[in-house]
Amino acid sequence: MSTTVPTEKQSEDSPGDHALKRRLGVVGLLFASVGSIIGSGWLFGAMNAAATTGPSAILSWVIGGIMVAFIGLVFAELGSMFPIAGGVVRFPHLAFGSFASYTAGWATWIAAATTAPIEVEGALQYATRYADFTTPHDNGTHTLTPLGFVVAIALMAVFVVINYIGISWFARINNVLVGWKLVMICLVIVAFFVTSFHGSNLHTEGFFTHGAQGVFSAVATSGIVFSFLGFRQAIELAGEGAKPKRDIPLAVLGSLLITGIVYVLLQVAFLVALDPGKLHANGWDNVGNVLTDSAGPLASVATAIGLGWLAVLLYIDAIVSPGDTGLIYTTTTARMSYAMGRNGNAPEGLTRTTKSGAPWVSLVVAFIVGIIAFLPFPSWQELVGFITSATVLSFAPGPLALGALRRRLPDHERPFRVPGGDAIPILGFVSSNLIVYWTGWNTDWKLFVALLLGYVLFAMHELTSANTPPLELPSGARWVIPWLVGLAAMSFIGDFDGGRGWVSFWPAIVIIVAFSVVIYFLAVTGGLSREQIERHIADAEEETEEEAAALGGAH
Repeated sequence: MSTTVPTEKQSEDSPGDHALKRRLGVVGLLFASVGSIIGSGWLFGAMNAAATTGPSAILSWVIGGIMVAFIGLVFAELGSMFPIAGGVVRFPHLAFGSFASYTAGWATWIAAATTAPIEVEGALQYATRYADFTTPHDNGTHTLTPLGFVVAIALMAVFVVINYIGISWFARINNVLVGWKLVMICLVIVAFFVTSFHGSNLHTEGFFTHGAQGVFSAVATSGIVFSFLGFRQAIELAGEGAKPKRDIPLAVLGSLLITGIVYVLLQVAFLVALDPGKLHANGWDNVGNVLTDSAGPLASVATAIGLGWLAVLLYIDAIVSPGDTGLIYTTTTARMSYAMGRNGNAPEGLTRTTKSGAPWVSLVVAFIVGIIAFLPFPSWQELVGFITSATVLSFAPGPLALGALRRRLPDHERPFRVPGGDAIPILGFVSSNLIVYWTGWNTDWKLFVALLLGYVLFAMHELTSANTPPLELPSGARWVIPWLVGLAAMSFIGDFDGGRGWVSFWPAIVIIVAFSVVIYFLAVTGGLSREQIERHIADAEEETEEEAAALGGAH
C-alpha cells in the first residue's frame, strides 16, 4: 500500500492530522518554481561559470536548461496525472514500489534539506559587507563565523515559523518576493548592457577556455543545474494546488522557459560588463580577481561601472532572493518528509499537520537537519555540487516511472502528454546520469556514502515498525542496484574532479548514454503489475479526495 489512511480514531483525535489544503493556484505554483530557481544561484552562477569555462558559459546555461527541461517534461506529465504532495518521491512508488521510492525519496530529501542552509549561506556571504558573517579563504570560499552561525539558525527558524502559519501565508509572501526578484534580475541585465558593453570580452581571451569538458563541468558544478532544479516546487506542492492537472504543466514548463531566457541574458551581461584591461591581466580562470568583492560578484561589477545605486539594491536582494528560496525549500523538505511518511517508508509521525495544513513535525525535522548541515558544509561553494548531484539523482527514477506507467496503464487519463514515446524519458534519464558524472568523484563519493547511510536507516525502520508497506524488491532492486553501482563506478574511473582518469571525456559520455538506455529498459519492462500499480494509485487518489474534502472546512 502506498499511503496510510487515517483511522477513525485518528480523525476524532485530530481532524487535520493528515490533510494538506488545496489553496495554490497557477500563479502560486508558477511563482513557487520561479522563486526557487532564482535563488542564490543567480548571485554567484555567472561568475562561477565564467571562471570554469570563460565565455562558453553561455552554452553551459543553454545546455543545462535543455537537460533540466527534459526532466521537467517528464514530471509535468506525471504531476498532471497524479497531483499529490511530494510527487518526486511518490511517482516511483506507484510504478516500482517501496524500495525504489525510498531511494528517490532519500536522495531528494537530503538535497532539499541542505538547500535552505545553502541559501542562508549565500545571503550571509553577500551580507558580510555589513557585518562579520563569513570569513574569506584563499580558495575563494567564504565560511560562516560564530556570528554567522547564530544568524543562520535564526533565519532557518523564520522559515519554519512562516510555514507553520500555513500554505496561504507562504503563497502570499512568496508571490511578492518573486516579483521583486524578477524585477531585480531584469534590472541588472539592462543596466549592465546599457552602461558597460565590451563585446570583445567574448573572444579576445578565448571563447572555450577549457574546451568541451569545461562547458559540461560548468553545467554541473557552477550553480547552473543547481539553479534550474527549482522547477520541482510545482510538483512537490501539487497536493495543495487548486487545479493541479491544468496548472502543474504550466508552472513547470513556464518557470523553466522564463528563467532559462533570463539566466542566459544575465551570463552575457556579466561577461561583457567586465573591464577588458583587468580581464586580460587575470584571465577567466581568475575572474574573481577582476572584482573588488568576490563575495558579492554582481554588486562588485555594478560598483566598478559606476552604478552604486544598483550595487545597494543587489546587496539588499542578496538577502531577499536566497531568503525566499530558503523559505520555499523549507516548505518542500517538510512535504517530502510528509510524503515518505505517507508511503510508509518513514515514521508516520512525519505526516502530522496543524489545523491550517502545515506538516509541523516535518518542519521541525527540516529545521534540525538544516542546522546540522552548517557544520560540515559551512560555505555556499562547498554545498552546491553536492546538492546538484543529489537532486538530479533523485529525479532519475521519474523518467523510468513514466515509461513503466505508460506500458502498464496506457489508457490512464493524461491531461498533459509528452510526445515522442520513450525519447524524452530516456533523454531525461541520460541527462540526470551525465550531470551526476560531470559533478566529479570528489563530490559524488560523499553522495553515495549518504545513500548507504539512508539504506541503513531504511533497514532500521523496516525492522522496528509494524506498519511498513511491502518492499516489492523484484521491481525496484533489479534496476536500482545496478544503476547506482554503475554510476558510482563511472564517476570513480572518469576524468572529472578527482576521478582516476581511466576513461576520457567522450568515451565516458558514450558509455553513460549506453548504460542509461540499458537501465531504462531494464526498469520499464520489469515494474509492478497493472494490478499492483492500480492499488497504489487507488491509495493516492483516496488521499487526494481526503485532502479536497478537508478544504471545505479550511477557510
